[in-house]
Amino acid sequence: MSKLPPGRLVWCGGALLLAAYAALWGLVHFDVALLRQLWFLPGVGVIGAIIANTSGTGGGVVFVPVFNALREHGVMTLSPLEVVGVSMAIQSFGMTMGALRWTDRLYHQPQPGPLEARVQVRDFFLVALAVLALSVPSMLFVQRATAFDQQDVLLAYKGFSILLGLALIVSTWTVNLARPEKGKLERVDLVVLLLLAIPGGAITALFSVGIGELVALYLFIRHYPVLLCTGAACLISSVSVIAGSVWHIEAGTIQWEVVLLAAPAAVLGGFFARPIALWLGARRLKTLDGAWIVLSAFYLLWLNR
Repeated sequence: MSKLPPGRLVWCGGALLLAAYAALWGLVHFDVALLRQLWFLPGVGVIGAIIANTSGTGGGVVFVPVFNALREHGVMTLSPLEVVGVSMAIQSFGMTMGALRWTDRLYHQPQPGPLEARVQVRDFFLVALAVLALSVPSMLFVQRATAFDQQDVLLAYKGFSILLGLALIVSTWTVNLARPEKGKLERVDLVVLLLLAIPGGAITALFSVGIGELVALYLFIRHYPVLLCTGAACLISSVSVIAGSVWHIEAGTIQWEVVLLAAPAAVLGGFFARPIALWLGARRLKTLDGAWIVLSAFYLLWLNR
């Protein structure tokens, strides 16, 4: 499907990520002593990126609960706004690598197995670009003019996530158990994604995760191939967090020591996430994703009770 050899897109994009990471060491201020204290963060980065890029939900589903827990236990005193900024900056590396890996797979798809479908390139980019056209402006507006109560938004968003996560698990083992995957994007599903885009962008501004999770969960429930569900969601999340990081850099809300330690690990996790997702298979992947969304949502709600 593509004249580019397999992996070329990943290595070219990876070289740009490496250059951006190297530039950070010369451009940002950091505390060497604090770097030593946060020695455990690379492990968080790898795990977070693997979960984020196997599911397409975005690294915030891992980083936000972890950083909130570290703050609550006095390990690292990041404010809620700084947690969002750091999460977006780390995801800018990890989700981008994941997006590169899934996009490379899009152009070099193997022959579909039983009940599986080939993803059309047009559908992949139609989902990503259509959602981004609405979600990114919404996110940027909320970052600069938000008047929302984050506590109320968190309760509503995570309550919705729990319903979607449970719906994903139930549909995977009932109506979608023996049905063939959808091979073509249906117009009604594109309309629903566009309806989710604006609130999803606003939620992403507040929590660094939102639009990718909503897109991935919805497409999973509608029984599209993993490549479309996860790959398009990773691409949407990647562009969203890169755009969202700009405001946090300007506002000075990013703890750069955290990013310097976790970003390369997130790239590593993003690189290995795709083969892990394909090894798990659609059914186990959907079940694990749904379970993680539900459990992490309950944890965040308990933490912010």
